[in-house]
Amino acid sequence: MATKSESLLNSLIGENSVFEGKFYIAGSLKIDGKFEGEVKTEEELIVGESGKVKTDIYAKRVTVAGTVIGNIDAEEEVKLLSTGKVLGNVTAPKVYIENGVMIKGEVRIHAGQKTNLESIILDNYAKGPKIPQNLGKSTNEPPKQPQPQHPAPANNASH
Repeated sequence: MATKSESLLNSLIGENSVFEGKFYIAGSLKIDGKFEGEVKTEEELIVGESGKVKTDIYAKRVTVAGTVIGNIDAEEEVKLLSTGKVLGNVTAPKVYIENGVMIKGEVRIHAGQKTNLESIILDNYAKGPKIPQNLGKSTNEPPKQPQPQHPAPANNASH
């Protein structure tokens, strides 16, 4: 049974196919073969389990079950399936990562806010409770000596 995204698919690079060059598409694209170059799609790009892609990807949605060497930038979401392998950065408002994925690169989840992420996060952190200034710092006073404990007098009462 075809998934929703596969039923809207209007371009396919088959398992035994190789494509090198620029590919711009208004619809969705699935790559089961090998692709090197530049790809931009207005909808979804799916890298199938046998797909091998060497490019930066720009799409509304991206699903990776194969191998991608390059950065992924999605408007809506990125799904990295358990067989997926990515060497590059992933940027999207939503990122789903299944167990088994291999990725080397940065993952940036920006919740729709692409600029000033660092300052937004730092400002949010600064709004939290403050750590006392003298916590863990020396006060230049010598440590207080423990007071000697005097043993209780022995009860020498005879029975």
